[in-house]
Amino acid sequence: MSKQPDAKTKPGPGGPAPAFALPVDGGGSVSLQSFKGRKLVLYFYPKDDTSGCTKEAIDFNGLKAEFDKAGVAILGVSPDAVASHAKFKVKHGLDIALASDETKAMLEAYGVWVEKSMYGRKYMGVERTTLLIDRAGVIAKVWNKVKVPGHAEAVLAAAKELA
Repeated sequence: MSKQPDAKTKPGPGGPAPAFALPVDGGGSVSLQSFKGRKLVLYFYPKDDTSGCTKEAIDFNGLKAEFDKAGVAILGVSPDAVASHAKFKVKHGLDIALASDETKAMLEAYGVWVEKSMYGRKYMGVERTTLLIDRAGVIAKVWNKVKVPGHAEAVLAAAKELA
């Protein structure tokens, strides 16, 4: 892993995407290096099979052919286990890659493992975030605290504009 930023610093546009290597559904692993020379949409989501995460995955999956046509790979990352990702993909007919970060090292490196609060209870969780990374591994655009409706379409539009 590359040097992790402190809790207040998130990798941002113009900076290098932190290196990672994670297990993926279907066996094997994926790394930032796997996408060298290709644009990448890296989206972080809290949990498989919850309403917002399911909608986001289905939206990205529905636009996969257009992302492919634009030369853009899609990778979803959550702290769920690989087996959970596999069930999630089968249940919803997903054809996008999902990586597992059970150690949360990558989530921390990207600054998306944060303290959250619900009904007055504080807990650690994933802040829904998407990064568009260029062919050289440089972050081109970041969407923080993503609202799902229309998000995949906005990411596709930005990806098409990226050389």
